[in-house]
Amino acid sequence: MHVKRLTWLLCLLTGLVASAWVHADAAPSSHWKPDIDAFVAADKAHPPAPGGVLFIGSSSIHFWSSLAADFPGIPVINRGFGGSALPDSTYYADRIVWPYKPRVIVLYAGDNDMAEGASPAQVLASFQAFVARARQGVPGVPVVFVSIKPSMARVALWPQMKQANDLIRDWAATQKDVRFVDIAPVMLDAQGKPRAELFRDDGLHMLPAGYALWIAALKPVLAQYGFVTHVAAQ
Repeated sequence: MHVKRLTWLLCLLTGLVASAWVHADAAPSSHWKPDIDAFVAADKAHPPAPGGVLFIGSSSIHFWSSLAADFPGIPVINRGFGGSALPDSTYYADRIVWPYKPRVIVLYAGDNDMAEGASPAQVLASFQAFVARARQGVPGVPVVFVSIKPSMARVALWPQMKQANDLIRDWAATQKDVRFVDIAPVMLDAQGKPRAELFRDDGLHMLPAGYALWIAALKPVLAQYGFVTHVAAQ
């Protein structure tokens, strides 16, 4: 009986460890193929210059339509695809990361992962997998992780999202050129609730006021890598 119980416990532990990595290695839905194909077609028509700043991830990147104007003088590439999770960007890195040879990658993802049931440990593992995959094609490329944002639509998930952010922050601190940019404090009010004025009516996606906070947080980080914004003389 003791042996059977020990075997059962070992199987359980093995399953728990494996589950922490399954999200990181999961193949993405074919739903994203048209988006990726569209990016590749656009790249063929107008190839982005290498050595820029690649913004990649989910809808918060995808809807950042003012990205180029918000970072004047910095060569930016927007490869966000709405609704995607971390493993999606990892899986398609050979098509929408490697070809650009970016000098810096800015990633926002993990929000949808947690809404789909991923644990904080799984989100960390997925981010680690993205960094490893990106650097297979662009060795040593710096990766800047924008923390998972608090939002009105997903306020119930915020405690777990904060745990994921903390895990990623701690891991990034041990890595070379992996940066964690915490945008949560400025997106919360004095009571620790998401600021309604930063969001669209859906309570999830941001208005320009929300992006303004991200811009302010990212500009000094990009400047450390030689990307400084400038305004053209009038």
